[in-house]
Amino acid sequence: MRTVTNINKNWAFSLDAKNIPDSFPKDWKVLDLPFTWNGEDGQDGGNNYLRTKGYFAKTLRKEELAVNDIAYIEFQAVNSTAEVFFNGKKLTTHHGGYSCFRVKIDSSDIKEENLLVVTADNSPNDFVYPQMADFTFYGGIYRDVNIISVSREHFDLDYYGTPGIKVTPEKDGDKWEIEVEAFCEGEVRFSIFDAEGKKIAEKTEKGKNPEAEFEFDTVHLWDGIKDPYLYTAEAVLVVDGEEKDRVSTRFGCRTFNIDPEKGFFLNGRSYPLRGVSRHQDRPGIGNALLPEHHREDIDLILEVGANTVRLAHYQHSQVFYDLCDEKGLVLWAEIPYISKHQANGFDNTVSQMTELVTQNYNHPAIFVWGLSNEISMGGSADESLLKNHHALNDLCHKMDKTRPTVIAAVTMAEIDSEYVHISDVLSYNHYFGWYGGTTDMNGPWFDDFHKKYPKKAIGISEYGCEALNWHTSNPTQGDYTEEYQSYYHEELIKQIADRPYLWATHVWNMFDFAADARSEGGEDGMNHKGLVTFDRKYKKDSFYAYKAWLNPEKMVHICSKRYVDRVEDKTKVTVYSNCDEVELFVNGKSVGKQKKGKYPFFYFEVENKGETVLQAKAGDITDEAKIVKVDTPNEDYILKEEGAVINWFEIDTPAGYLSINDPIGDIWKTMKGKIVLLGVAKGLLKKMKSKDGGNKEVAGFDASGMKISPKMINKNTIGMVKGFSIKRVCMMAKSLFTKEELLSLNAKLNKIKKK
Repeated sequence: MRTVTNINKNWAFSLDAKNIPDSFPKDWKVLDLPFTWNGEDGQDGGNNYLRTKGYFAKTLRKEELAVNDIAYIEFQAVNSTAEVFFNGKKLTTHHGGYSCFRVKIDSSDIKEENLLVVTADNSPNDFVYPQMADFTFYGGIYRDVNIISVSREHFDLDYYGTPGIKVTPEKDGDKWEIEVEAFCEGEVRFSIFDAEGKKIAEKTEKGKNPEAEFEFDTVHLWDGIKDPYLYTAEAVLVVDGEEKDRVSTRFGCRTFNIDPEKGFFLNGRSYPLRGVSRHQDRPGIGNALLPEHHREDIDLILEVGANTVRLAHYQHSQVFYDLCDEKGLVLWAEIPYISKHQANGFDNTVSQMTELVTQNYNHPAIFVWGLSNEISMGGSADESLLKNHHALNDLCHKMDKTRPTVIAAVTMAEIDSEYVHISDVLSYNHYFGWYGGTTDMNGPWFDDFHKKYPKKAIGISEYGCEALNWHTSNPTQGDYTEEYQSYYHEELIKQIADRPYLWATHVWNMFDFAADARSEGGEDGMNHKGLVTFDRKYKKDSFYAYKAWLNPEKMVHICSKRYVDRVEDKTKVTVYSNCDEVELFVNGKSVGKQKKGKYPFFYFEVENKGETVLQAKAGDITDEAKIVKVDTPNEDYILKEEGAVINWFEIDTPAGYLSINDPIGDIWKTMKGKIVLLGVAKGLLKKMKSKDGGNKEVAGFDASGMKISPKMINKNTIGMVKGFSIKRVCMMAKSLFTKEELLSLNAKLNKIKKK
């Protein structure tokens, strides 16, 4: 029978090797897997992390490989191109850094002592995805490596990392039909077990890839977070009465549909999908996670109250998929076909999608297959791009008749374009209120889409803004404060809650994550849009906004606990709670009670004198915070960007008058403001042409290495720009203006009254 042996221990590693060694290299570094060489330089900023080829070597004894007739080496993920050598013989090349693949070891090649060498190469190229994206592409062998030993007669181990068994449960009228297919040739005994391990059905079938069909009058449903019930299907390959190989998989019985008007339905009832997206990396170890890391992430996602997770932007670990099956989280699974379409990458998108579906078909948690993310950054009319999407869409339908496809489209993608209507359902990545625009643009945008395309299910695949340990009583777009992030998510929650037609919404992101190209918010190399910090140790206030909205467990939370020193005489105190009533106490004295309205957000105004202890009480639940009256602002709370052209304290902002901190849309409302802005635009174009040597195709903005080209300018982007302040435009345009020019511009605006 099959045996699986983990071989993560005692590998030799080198970044300096030039050739495949003939014997175990004693001068290489010895380490255990999982491992990435980008655990530090992929997280420190500069967009200069090492993208190269790394060499891994391990000695294997004959008895480890000859347990049964045939041995396979299974690699659960090597980023991004892997080559495998056994005793100097090249066995395979695998392109794609997030999926499982296996290599067969010929028995004739096995010696008493054997050398396995693997190269992992995350160097740039033009045919393996991803190559451009807002996250770090960690190089290494960062998931488990196993020896799978089997008899000559065994279930398929060669087809795109297949588990060897495929289960399709479907409801037919009042009955449930469960089809189980085994990938082998011969006699197979199929069995179904309930969650307690009791066998409830058995059949034997023969032939090439035999199938067994089971019919049940009733089943115990996989019912989301409420009741994620799992069955197990087992297939045993029998030859002349002897059991030769055995595979099994868990599965769930559920029905679902996505209604363009009413949203998502699970097992016949409305089940709005409200959740988060997840990147998998951690400080110092990148993607080289252990099972306990996945469990911690699941616990935090469940605590925030999410019932869905978008697994961005690649295939995640089987450990995480299994946990989602067990906990009832609805998943969006996708491949890293992202940001930049590559004409030479067609075959790679097909192979990565084939692996994603093949390896994950049995997971009841997965409900949609994601074709691409923001792939139209360079425009969506490219024939090669369209052909690629149609092919992926057809492939998913051919491989899986039970799940729809989805695309995550970027704001600039026109809603009338062919590209956004290829997939069965659709979601958009919108950042109105962060990357330009204002928060109140989000809901109306989706209303307009829904009105024009009422039969197309639409959702939000990304929305969010960044927050670090910066604080203010007057939050503004682009200030990176925890207070602005809280305001942003309060506003988005209100707009989402009022639109049940949104089939799924996913916050970007559950956790801060590494993006080595980024230089924002005062900490390089990070995307800080997470509801939880990169190390998973601090839950930002916005985390509790969602917990109050989505998690039924009673809670109360006072926001801005890290914002202690405040200069104003009266200060706003925000409390999040899902309780019916919240009472706020100031130094033990009640300042009032508030009934919960439509949304779980409570706002109080309190006197700020001396040292104040705040206590929020909802029933028997309490939370406390402290504020202190100070005469001058605590500059530790305010971002001062290193190398910034101009900082906050240098900008005059007279009450009632404009400044470079005001949104462009507000400046445009005044006639004098229009004149100033037209002068700015003229000067900006002149500087950009000069900087780019007269190239008319120069990008307008450059956010974290993601350039917005003229092809992307449309109604949506114009709306976004109106929400930017002039100061923020200058930050994103890489300081095309000097401080003196900005101060002069600010002085002009200071003379114009706000409208």
